[in-house]
Amino acid sequence: MKHKKCPRCKSNDLVKSGVIRNRQRFHCKACSYHFTVEKEGKSIDPYYVVKALQLYIEGVSYREIERILGVSHVSVLNWVRKYRVRSPENYDYRPTYKVLNHQELLSLMASGNFLKNSGMMITELGDKYMLIKWERFRRDNIGNQE
Repeated sequence: MKHKKCPRCKSNDLVKSGVIRNRQRFHCKACSYHFTVEKEGKSIDPYYVVKALQLYIEGVSYREIERILGVSHVSVLNWVRKYRVRSPENYDYRPTYKVLNHQELLSLMASGNFLKNSGMMITELGDKYMLIKWERFRRDNIGNQE
């Protein structure tokens, strides 16, 4: 048995206590607690959880976050529910994003025209950078946007 610990009292004084649904059951001698071994699933690096929640707060949709980070949109939805994150409801602006390498980011920032009439945020995304830019909706063009 690999160094298992009781989930209740963290004691190492365990004995096997049968099998339920093809999973080993244990009994803790210290606190008389019965438990089964935790399922070891695929864990996702907390870096991606934080990035997904940041993107969600910035108004990026679940499916877009899935495409950007390579993490299931269902996982993102579960994280949003788990951490009770709320997206701001501002319909006057919409986010657009670009994923750029260092050189592309420098050349884009050098052009002054790109920085006018919008707000933006730059965040690290692995070895690249993500630029999120908010552009104001024009009320007369909301139905005609491409």
